Amino acid sequence: MATVQSEVGKIRIFEDFISTEMAVATNDDVYQVGQFRVVGDTLADADAGVLINESDPNLNGVARLTSPHASDNDSLGITTSKMFDVAKMGPLVAEIRVQFDDLDTKEFFFGFTDENDDDQGLEGDMIHGATATLTLTASDLCGFFWSAELTEDEMWHCVYNGGTTTGETVSADVESGIDLVAAEYNILRIEIDPNGTARWYIDGVLKQTVAGAVSTTTDLACGAFIEVKGTNAAETADIDYILIEANRDWTV
Repeated sequence: MATVQSEVGKIRIFEDFISTEMAVATNDDVYQVGQFRVVGDTLADADAGVLINESDPNLNGVARLTSPHASDNDSLGITTSKMFDVAKMGPLVAEIRVQFDDLDTKEFFFGFTDENDDDQGLEGDMIHGATATLTLTASDLCGFFWSAELTEDEMWHCVYNGGTTTGETVSADVESGIDLVAAEYNILRIEIDPNGTARWYIDGVLKQTVAGAVSTTTDLACGAFIEVKGTNAAETADIDYILIEANRDWTV
């Protein structure tokens, strides 16, 4: 764990999505919104983008992530760099307030992972859920996952991989017990201790604790990702804010 040596010894990233946006039809491969990079598979799609909502009922400063949709598994995400080391910088905290217009034909992940490439996808690169099985493609991840293709297709799942505790691939074993409701926000919070123990909170209530859930040495990014599942329509996620906290690594 890092020793705080000055008043800037702690990292605090708070993005309230009040200004910069990635307009649709930019056809850019990589873009920046606030303090995050915008990445994704088939990102240069005419409908993909991150727009700031300036109308009721989302006047807090809300970003709408809009996925490309040329084919199944097209994705869009916002992510930091790989800048977090659990043992050196923990405890790590990531929190998001998020909602969805509907609960169909999409997957979503929020949390820490070692995957943040420019063409980043979920099913092919990070995680996928179908029926009762989670496929953990990323060697390291820890956060919240929801898939319309799971048996529990409206429930938040508390997923992890890469630590001393083997990542769980049976979806029922990491169910939060909390269902999403269309057009209603959830606050999702993940905390990771320097020893790799992780805790998942939904709307302020602790839902799961796992010792050794994540590697203590792998460099991680933090981000939110949405992906199209078997449809030719764009999928969206509305994000009110993202908060990330960590200690600064002062080791030499």
